[in-house]
Amino acid sequence: MADPNTLINATMIAREALRLLKNNLVMGSQVYRGYETEFPGTPKKGGTVQIRKPVRFNVTKSRVRSSSVITEQYITMNVTTQAHISWAFDSNELTMKIEDYSERYIRPAAAKLANTVDGDLAALYSDVWNVVYESSGFVTPHTFMVLAKAQQRLDEEGVPPEDRCVVFNPAAHWAMANALVGLYGPQEAQEKALRKGYLGKIAGSDIYMDQNIKTHETGNMHDTGSTNSDVVLVASTGAALITGIVVGGTGNQKIELYNFRTTANIATLLAIGDWFEIANVYAVNPMSGESTGTRRQFVLTADVSGGSKTEVTTGGSVTVYIQPDMINTGPYKTISTVPAGATIAYFYETNKKNYPQNLAFHKNAFALVFVHLQKPDGVAFAETITDEGYSIRVVKDYDIDNDLEVIRLDILYGVKTIYPELACRVAGAEA
Repeated sequence: MADPNTLINATMIAREALRLLKNNLVMGSQVYRGYETEFPGTPKKGGTVQIRKPVRFNVTKSRVRSSSVITEQYITMNVTTQAHISWAFDSNELTMKIEDYSERYIRPAAAKLANTVDGDLAALYSDVWNVVYESSGFVTPHTFMVLAKAQQRLDEEGVPPEDRCVVFNPAAHWAMANALVGLYGPQEAQEKALRKGYLGKIAGSDIYMDQNIKTHETGNMHDTGSTNSDVVLVASTGAALITGIVVGGTGNQKIELYNFRTTANIATLLAIGDWFEIANVYAVNPMSGESTGTRRQFVLTADVSGGSKTEVTTGGSVTVYIQPDMINTGPYKTISTVPAGATIAYFYETNKKNYPQNLAFHKNAFALVFVHLQKPDGVAFAETITDEGYSIRVVKDYDIDNDLEVIRLDILYGVKTIYPELACRVAGAEA
């Protein structure tokens, strides 16, 4: 208990703010946290680094040696997001006990910063191409089966069985809690209830709730009137279908889709994060390269805009940028076969609808980096506290014009999808 006669100082505020920031993170506590060492210097200044991904090899079944061609893959990690919360108060309040000051000011500020970080991580869903949903369609996840579907998809992508989690929005969390209530005895259920937003370990994953899960609004080129799915056609021949492949690149794979069946004036044809499948094009096991029997899903990495005056009619075509790259040979193989011209593509979602993007993932799918902010000169007090890779800075100064103490809490961080194949979206209800 703090001495009521002792002024609260910067170190006390920073330690309390960092503790609460860590405790309020959901997504931020489940992703990879090991890249802080890539940013040199103390204090660190953020910036950009390139992260090297593991190399894949081909196996040669022969007594004669055959060298593998090494393809290095890199990911650019940016740590440039600075977020802060600031408030003003009477200097007499610095004589409060730290517990009281925390309850009034630090706790809500730290919670808001944590939600900002979690929201940025949840927004990375648009990098993820694997998508599952309930057998009954795009409804709020509410059965064990949809969890099993997500785990199956992760298994097929060669995701390690440990360090997996699922993060649901509140609607899916409580629907799933109701569906799984029979799995727990009263004592176990009570203990799990003590952990905010935690359902327990189910289907090999820790299940959490985070109100920052995002909702995806689809583009305008879905639901074109076909049975059970949209149908557009992959144009050109198989040889010309794939252009601009860069292994491990982002937004480089380019294909053409045509025969959109609509005559409406459309501004956004397709949106970043929209996904589709192509008939007879299957995902492959990353180790063996053999088909998993599940159609490969692709995600758009850029909006496809037509403009308000554009009409896409039968026979009209658009160019889309997608991930993963269509590679049907070698160690980085992603598909069982290259689609031929006039192959059917399927868009299962509906025009301009909103779908919650719950996430099942291995911790290495996404990364979060905090860096240690420098303390400024010429202020009443300042402190930066770093613990377990998390970092927060507190700065206080005096507003002579209004006779107020002004304080701010700052964090400098970055988020990044590192291995999208280690994640799977669990789509929610159409709205």
